[in-house]
Amino acid sequence: MNTLGILHFEDNTLDAQRVQLVLVKDGWKVESQVVKTCSEYLAAIEQGGFDLILSENEVEEFCGCSVFEIAQHKYPKVPFIFVCRNVKEEEAAAYLRAGAVDCISKEQLWRLPPIARRALQVFASQQLERYNNAMELLLRVVQELSLARSLNEITAIVRRAARELTGADGATFVLREGDMCYYAEENAIQPLWKGRSFPMNTCIGGWCMLHRKQVIIEDVYRDERIPIEAYRPTFIKSLVMVPIRKEAPIGAIGNYWAQRHIPTPEEVHLIQALADSTSVAVENVQVYSELEQRVRERTSQLEFLNQELQAFSCTISHDLRSPLRSILGFSELLQRKYNNQLDEQGKQYLNRVSTSAKRMNTQIDEMLSLHKLTRVEIKRATVDLSSIAKEILSSLKAVEANRQVETYVAEGLTVDGDPVLLRVMLENLLSNAWKYSSKVQQARIEVGMTTETDGSSVFYVRDNGAGFDMTRADKLFRPFQRLHSDNEFPGTGVGLASVKRIIQKHGGRIWVDAAVGQGVTFYFTIK
Repeated sequence: MNTLGILHFEDNTLDAQRVQLVLVKDGWKVESQVVKTCSEYLAAIEQGGFDLILSENEVEEFCGCSVFEIAQHKYPKVPFIFVCRNVKEEEAAAYLRAGAVDCISKEQLWRLPPIARRALQVFASQQLERYNNAMELLLRVVQELSLARSLNEITAIVRRAARELTGADGATFVLREGDMCYYAEENAIQPLWKGRSFPMNTCIGGWCMLHRKQVIIEDVYRDERIPIEAYRPTFIKSLVMVPIRKEAPIGAIGNYWAQRHIPTPEEVHLIQALADSTSVAVENVQVYSELEQRVRERTSQLEFLNQELQAFSCTISHDLRSPLRSILGFSELLQRKYNNQLDEQGKQYLNRVSTSAKRMNTQIDEMLSLHKLTRVEIKRATVDLSSIAKEILSSLKAVEANRQVETYVAEGLTVDGDPVLLRVMLENLLSNAWKYSSKVQQARIEVGMTTETDGSSVFYVRDNGAGFDMTRADKLFRPFQRLHSDNEFPGTGVGLASVKRIIQKHGGRIWVDAAVGQGVTFYFTIK
């Protein structure tokens, strides 16, 4: 069992010993800091570093309400239990309404261990839920950063996420400009240094970049690296600063707290993961900017080539595997070390973290597959689309033999194209039709052909499934853009992007017609 750190406000030494003995006999490993006076209590609260607060309801005419209010102000998430000799029923009820875990009589100390254990389990579950929410936010932010195309977009994303991830009172986004630190953006309860520049050797952001190390400071006024005069007008008492890129850092991200705070490993990990993802995004933007410059300098013949090169920037997302491994590893560590301390809800939250990380890993794999499609050379041959479609539908039926789906494939659908790529294209379209018609009682999937006014062939894949609102159709072929939630229909949002790439490589085009609850028809041409 881990050591339980307790702050105990009690002026009777014997009573304090009795409380500690009860917990030890129940199997707790206790490290108790007993304070007997108001001044000692205030000093201990300022120092922090405990898991549980116990208190008599009146010491030196310092009433229980005041004791509790001070603790709540400094550490609102730490469980607080009154252990009293004499307390009125209405007074105890007031404590509970205010947020205290319980009010226990010293004549009933046997109640303390189970109450404390339950409170700490709830506390651990709440922490895990917050971490789970932060992980989900981080996954969304990483995806947003991977799609960012300018430094302004990156700055806006980091400004919002840096503070939300940890619940800090402030956050800054610092960029290196030669020998200066430029505080590009901030999000804080009070203004800090946005828009200002400082020499690298005079600010903590510069120290972080020059030494390529994380900076964790519990008390900024006791650290010689802190320029005190710059911090004195601010609210900052504690901070974390992490470098953006370990080798040759290009910036830093800072988190700040208005009260003395010991940043947890989880908080540091979250901010560092954000910084690592920001580094990839900045490099992505640099690549994208270079490609834009080439487009402006070259002829219209090279514009199509530039579109393919823009897709290449998506492969930089492969670098996201490093923070992803950290997420998965930390989840496993939580499961091994703290699993027995979690209730069922806590275990569910932990499982959601792991599941979300694995889902992102799948997205990265599909991004890489999407990139490969843009580089493969087409090897043309006569392709029987009818035969391929029948094979695919037969496989889908074999996997879900219990489904009753009516299928129709027109005969004689042939084109001149790459057999491998066109099979991938049809697999995506038919798998989508199969999936999105899964909730329709009389499902139907059709593959056929029509003609345009000029006589050219137009092929189509049609279903009578969920459909979608056509006002959102512009998002359909973009990577990671989905029109349905995972709860409705699972997926990654990469399949249709792959379809469009394959059609474009064949010199064709693809479009869609759909309505909510009436299914979808995908039309495409091959030249």
